[in-house]
Amino acid sequence: MKRNDPFSLVALAGALLLAAPRLPAQAHHAAPPRVSVGGGRMRVHYIAADEVDWTYIPARGDQALTGRKDDFAKYPGSRGLLDPNGSTYRKALFREYTDSTFRTLLPRDERYAHMGLLGPLLRAEVGDTIRVVFRNHATRPYSMHPHGVFYHKDSEGTAYLDGTSGADRMDDSVPPGRTHVYTWPVPERAGPADGDGSTAFWLYHSHVDEGKDINSGLVGPIIITRRGMARPDGSSKEIDREFIADFGFFNEANSWYLDSNVVRLYGDAKKFDVTKEDQREFHWFFTVNGYVEGNGPVFTMRQGERVRWYLFTNPNERASWDIHSPHWHGQTVIANHMRTDMIMLTPMMTAVADMIPDNPGMWLFHCHMNGHFAGGMYARFEVLPAARPQATR
Repeated sequence: MKRNDPFSLVALAGALLLAAPRLPAQAHHAAPPRVSVGGGRMRVHYIAADEVDWTYIPARGDQALTGRKDDFAKYPGSRGLLDPNGSTYRKALFREYTDSTFRTLLPRDERYAHMGLLGPLLRAEVGDTIRVVFRNHATRPYSMHPHGVFYHKDSEGTAYLDGTSGADRMDDSVPPGRTHVYTWPVPERAGPADGDGSTAFWLYHSHVDEGKDINSGLVGPIIITRRGMARPDGSSKEIDREFIADFGFFNEANSWYLDSNVVRLYGDAKKFDVTKEDQREFHWFFTVNGYVEGNGPVFTMRQGERVRWYLFTNPNERASWDIHSPHWHGQTVIANHMRTDMIMLTPMMTAVADMIPDNPGMWLFHCHMNGHFAGGMYARFEVLPAARPQATR
């Protein structure tokens, strides 16, 4: 939640300058490919845009720095709110279902619970094809636009003056209650380049009105594994554990659901004035995967494991609010062939970082932009001691 305090000025200046407990090996998505095509696999997903409630601060207080409950009533921007410490908003999220009936949600593997409000993880091996059956359960048009993978015009998910018509435009904006099938082949140029690791990291998102659609919650990850390096589920054979982290700034004042959220939060819509900066910015949330103040699940790994981090940030605001600098305490990573403990992220850019954790303990993972840190853009990760070897008889 954006706080109206001196840290905001510091953030703007900085932006302008630019027995151990058991932890099993990370489980991988077990759902097998449905169809085989040529030398690759057809990986089919049934994904809907669902309108749901999302709570940024479930514990109603800090879970990483202080452990104290929030008291936002003291901030002028909270005036008029029924509950200044409430953080539940109506959003639209991508969610995966088991089949084309869209009746049963596909449970998210618990080891990916850290992904929070992000859409389902789509993954493939170079040579595969990703096929998404998209159903719009929402009350307004949305789409699915991928980065990195190959697509024809009927699977681009974006409207502009590209000379297409008819069926080639059905993907641009899927009306409420309608379904569209997006087909995304995965050629070599969608996978990692020579000299990279075994995976490439991309995103997908709704692109009817990119800013409002993503502020509303419609964004998710794609991971592509080098040919010959993938397990049957598409994950890389060379890593033991992986984490996805969106350093996401969500501006609820620029969401499609602003009006309904105002009624819920204020009771009387007249109590909210979007032209008042302090009231508007009170509904800014500096998150890691949609959680503020360390309220998300702890990223948990074991000493000595091969851990890969996939990082990105949303496109959202002017004045450099979208520039983030994630920092890991207590460990280092290798990113872009350089050893570091920080990554620079700009809007919708992705980064891949490899870590072999060597320092057990609970550690902070946060944006180093001062105002973002003050606004709650941090989480924790835990490194458990290396597992003891099994005794032999």
